[in-house]
Amino acid sequence: METTDRNLSRRNFIKISGLTGTALTLGIGFSASGKDMAIVRASSAETTSIEVNAWISIDTQGKVTIINHRSEMGQGSFQSVPQMIAEELEVSLDQVNIVFAPGNGRRYGSQVTGGSSTIRGSYQKLLRLGASARHMLIETAAKRWGVAAGDCYAENGEVIHKALGKKLNYGDLVTEAAKLEPPKEVKLKNPKDYKIIRKPLPRQDTPTKVNGKAIFGLDFKLPGMLYAVVERSPRFQGKVVKFDDSETRKVPGVKFVLKVNRDEFDNMREGVAVVATNTWAAIQGRKVLKVEWDDSAFPHHNSEELYAKMRELVKGDPISFRTMGNTAKTFAKAEKKVEATYETPYESHSCMEPLNCVANVTDDKCEIWGPIQGPDWIQQNICGHLKLPPEKVIVNMTFLGGGFGRKAFTDYPYEAVMISKEIKAPVQVVWTREDDMTIGPFRPGMVYQCKGVVTEGGRIGSFETKISGQNMDLQNPGADKSAYNSSDTEGFLEGYFNSIPHYSFGDSPLDSPIPVMWWRSVYASTNAFAFESFLDELAVKAEKDPLDFRRQHLSERYQLLIDKLEAVSNWKARKKNEGLPAEASAKVGYGVAITECFSSIVGEVVKVSRDTLGKVKIDKVWAVMDCGWYVNPDIIKAQIEGSIIMALGASTKHETTFKDGKAVERNFDSYKMPRIQDTPEIEIYVMDNEEKAGGVGEPALPPFTPALTNAIFDLTGKRIRKLPFSLDSIA
Repeated sequence: METTDRNLSRRNFIKISGLTGTALTLGIGFSASGKDMAIVRASSAETTSIEVNAWISIDTQGKVTIINHRSEMGQGSFQSVPQMIAEELEVSLDQVNIVFAPGNGRRYGSQVTGGSSTIRGSYQKLLRLGASARHMLIETAAKRWGVAAGDCYAENGEVIHKALGKKLNYGDLVTEAAKLEPPKEVKLKNPKDYKIIRKPLPRQDTPTKVNGKAIFGLDFKLPGMLYAVVERSPRFQGKVVKFDDSETRKVPGVKFVLKVNRDEFDNMREGVAVVATNTWAAIQGRKVLKVEWDDSAFPHHNSEELYAKMRELVKGDPISFRTMGNTAKTFAKAEKKVEATYETPYESHSCMEPLNCVANVTDDKCEIWGPIQGPDWIQQNICGHLKLPPEKVIVNMTFLGGGFGRKAFTDYPYEAVMISKEIKAPVQVVWTREDDMTIGPFRPGMVYQCKGVVTEGGRIGSFETKISGQNMDLQNPGADKSAYNSSDTEGFLEGYFNSIPHYSFGDSPLDSPIPVMWWRSVYASTNAFAFESFLDELAVKAEKDPLDFRRQHLSERYQLLIDKLEAVSNWKARKKNEGLPAEASAKVGYGVAITECFSSIVGEVVKVSRDTLGKVKIDKVWAVMDCGWYVNPDIIKAQIEGSIIMALGASTKHETTFKDGKAVERNFDSYKMPRIQDTPEIEIYVMDNEEKAGGVGEPALPPFTPALTNAIFDLTGKRIRKLPFSLDSIA
């Protein structure tokens, strides 16, 4: 499979793929309401102005080209999307070329790569697209041979009539097939007949990333392009009073020094850009730039103040999100009850590739290139600011060196656009690692107060959680401060809502100038630590095995995952006594957690022990994912492994702290990352079923930390309720 950084408009795609009359070009079209889907020909889309959000084209050589409307940031869309098309189209992957779509939400629907949505949001449409093209090619061959289409089949890019001993290559059929109307209904393959889907095929974009041919944002160049870095307020909302650039302009290569704005949640953040002929000169020029900031209009928080305020807020009445029964009354009357408070830290995204963006603004047009998760959002944002129609704002995706939600934000492309407009030249704005770690937005720190009741029968009688932390949705001007956080239950198993008679989830939002936003698995990354740790505490109170305690509250789909997790981890044979607190001298400890987000369920078991010096170490992690219908098990395993290691860092290695209103951790010397020697053995299993497709890139992160801390409790009897913690510090 070839990959390229070429970005195509709908019309150019049709032209490049062989013109409407000489290639079979199909897309997924929608009615004006957006509810009714149909497979449409390119000619129909052109003549009737149908907006089509996915395209495939087969040329006269039998080559297949696919437009991928989502980004590729390591999660595997450049492999999974072709695998789906190739399966139903009956071609091999080396016959498929995939290209990025430009940003256009009206044409392609949502292009935001987030919420683990690429496969789960498109798989049925893409399968149908491939199957429709196969159907049309078979019908064309059957007509040419004068036989029934049902007597023909497709295989490896050919239509075959076995009885006649005849076969025709797709390339020989596309011209005629392009004149047919696509079928209104088409039968998809039975999963048991898959040849490509569900196979651990190697990723075809890996060689280009190894040999340097893949184009990431930092690789992109334009003739005459300049380079910029920006000095931004270290206290997030500071205003530029004045700046002295006399020494900056002495640096060889520096061309411009100018004030610039950055659009952060519709709030303009000020900075001073240094523009030069190369990045090094721009950075050196910024080092000697003197900026006076006015940051008197907002509080300069320290981490201690933030968490003290959150601890107070969870004691009050929350904004109620989801409730059933009466938790307060049940808790007051109960004999067996548990109460605990949990804390999670602020985190930086710290993608391998720092933020960057290339922009070229002319009198009537703007074009952008970069590592972008949300091209349609960025197009919309720039159109609004520049007062240009969408066809004049072209947003091109490159490969991303990680994203984790940060690169779906619109601020860094807007900043590049404003600089290019001012200097009247193409420019690449580069964020240094220090910029990336200290400017934000960050994952919000959170405090959870949990109260629960265990019945005489050993079941959950009541489950209450009050949450305090910054609500990402309240940062826009005019946001309703009284609105609940709709993600208060993210990570909690939906099955529990059917079995727990009394529950309550609500939040008391913290107000702070620190910018916050999505981080891998969003609120589930923090919620799950509280929810699954507290479930473990309830299991101990009930004197029940932690897995058995969860199992009794859950329905069949969850039960099957628990069965698998129990079997692969050999849970029942572990050297413990029904999940009761371990003795400090115990040699091993096991912990479990099961979470649900983005329509996938993941269970993880962590085994810990003590090394020869008596320090706690992680021996092994077992992970079982139920993501429903899936494409490539190797990609799933890679995403689970990455999620677990990222969670390991967030729980035991790094956090962003604040002092005098500034982020303290500036680079990897203080924001420590897990090393290869910190990584435990990870054993992964994927459930086989025909449930609807769920997400893969994020759902394995939330359960790791509570499984780890529950295992540490099992080993030591010490309950960890605050993150991050050091494994070396556990007695």
